[in-house]
Amino acid sequence: MSQDNATTPTPSPAAFAHMAAGATMKNQAHVSTYGDADLEAAKVFGRIADDGTVFVKDNGEEREIGQFADVENKDEALNLYARRYLDLKAKIDHARARFASSTIKTREIDETLESLIQEVQAPAIIGDLESVRASVESLKAFGNQAKEKIAQAHEAAVKAALAQRTTIVEEAEKLTASLGESTNWRNTGEKFNDLFVQWQNAQKTGARLDKKTADALWSRFSKARNTFNAQRRAWIAARDTARGAAREAKKAIIAQAEELKNSTDWGETSRKFTALMNDWKKAGRVGQIEDDNLWKQFRAAADTFFDARQADRDQMNAVEKENLAQKEALVAKAEALLPVNDIKAAKTARAALARIQDEWDTIGRVPRADVARIESRMDAVEKQIKQVEDSEWTRTDPEANARKSSFEEQLTAQLTQLDEKISTESDPHKKAQLQAERDAKAQWLAAVK
Repeated sequence: MSQDNATTPTPSPAAFAHMAAGATMKNQAHVSTYGDADLEAAKVFGRIADDGTVFVKDNGEEREIGQFADVENKDEALNLYARRYLDLKAKIDHARARFASSTIKTREIDETLESLIQEVQAPAIIGDLESVRASVESLKAFGNQAKEKIAQAHEAAVKAALAQRTTIVEEAEKLTASLGESTNWRNTGEKFNDLFVQWQNAQKTGARLDKKTADALWSRFSKARNTFNAQRRAWIAARDTARGAAREAKKAIIAQAEELKNSTDWGETSRKFTALMNDWKKAGRVGQIEDDNLWKQFRAAADTFFDARQADRDQMNAVEKENLAQKEALVAKAEALLPVNDIKAAKTARAALARIQDEWDTIGRVPRADVARIESRMDAVEKQIKQVEDSEWTRTDPEANARKSSFEEQLTAQLTQLDEKISTESDPHKKAQLQAERDAKAQWLAAVK
């Protein structure tokens, strides 16, 4: 009896067939796809003795691999052992296909090879054992190639994972380096959150890095995050302090506005409200909702004052429009005094204008846009009357007449001298200059007369 049957009873052909079927069901991936011809080719490597002992040719010698009691059909027994051989070949073929897969692991290759090497040492099967051992040796070489590819792929994956995490770290450090007064902390915080999610995904889906490298990269990323968080907390604290100061400043402005809102000193209070508005702009922001509420309080006080001022202005405008109508009527009466052609008419017009001007002065203000227009019309009337008065004064002033007579005499004498020089001058250029001088003085004399 062989070693294969030394410790356990040899099963009957029916029991053996049941065991083989169970093994096949347990690992369907290794089910033989060989046909009847392959079965017959395998059976030539074995035989069954009359006593039921099963032998296989192995390295030129027969080796006992089992025993069947009460053998009625030796061919059936040989088929069972040959099928085990074909199943082993299928298992080797399946292993080769797995080794070519991109999902195979090095450990799986080593475990599979170790199992097959043990399995082909002295298998209790019938078939070309040298062929299956050669197939396992060939599979070992193929497995080594597959492991090399796995190693190369792993190395590439590690490089990609290192590059990916390094990019994440550098982006985090770049964000930290850019922090300053103009930083949008919310947006930057969202970017850091996105980078952290990327880091987690890289850990889950990327190749594993060695602990030293992974720890160094995480330390850099964590330092950048912590720096951002610390500066953001400092910014929040400073913002809260600034908002507190802005809140107190705006409340003080509102209190002043409340004190001023019922004032009727329109000019001075308007200037004060303008100053309060400037102070409000300088006070800073508190927060959108609270700022809106504070602004409503300030605006309500300001509106109380400015609405009252506008109402006063509206009333004043009505009075000014009425005053304008009265002055329009007076200026029309003044313009009716014209034209004035002599001093007598001028004196009469002057007296009437004085009465109109006295009445004019008793009337209050008119709209600012009409002041220049209405006063220029009244001034034009007075100017025409004054021109006649000035002309009469000039005509009757003794001193002015004396000066005029003396000047006429001087001009007449100068013209006589120039006539004599012109008549005796032979130089055409000088003669023309003398003539020009005479013409100018002749114009002066005509003007004086």
